[in-house]
Amino acid sequence: MKPKELHRGRLIDHLQLVVANLPAAKRFYQAVLEALEIPMGGEGDDYFWADELFVSGKDSVAAQGHLTGRAHFAFQARSRDQVEAFHKAAIAASGRDNGKPGDRPYHPGYYAAFVLDPEGNNVEAVYHGPAQRSAASVRITFEA
Repeated sequence: MKPKELHRGRLIDHLQLVVANLPAAKRFYQAVLEALEIPMGGEGDDYFWADELFVSGKDSVAAQGHLTGRAHFAFQARSRDQVEAFHKAAIAASGRDNGKPGDRPYHPGYYAAFVLDPEGNNVEAVYHGPAQRSAASVRITFEA
């Protein structure tokens, strides 16, 4: 499998979700990734992947017969419009609203939406604002 693009230098190398209903997960993630303009990387009979996200069925070799627990993770969006497109696509693809698009108090410019995927994972799309678009440029200062 040859990826279209891999991002290097982030804290997390990859995230694997092991799901009970792979076809439902695939419909959901294809829709939200398309809204975020992230291409699917590849797929097989018991898995699919896109960049750092790997999703497999319980019977896949990588899963070792166990479902993962519920997780929370966030996709980076390039705009507020992309966050809204993510939310709309996720709901249309059997996701459940877990926080409509809007500003969040985490830092100025944090605009996000939250959706539960078909397995109950809390999936977020976040736009950090124009000054904080990439992980390399994000700087958060804590005061003691």
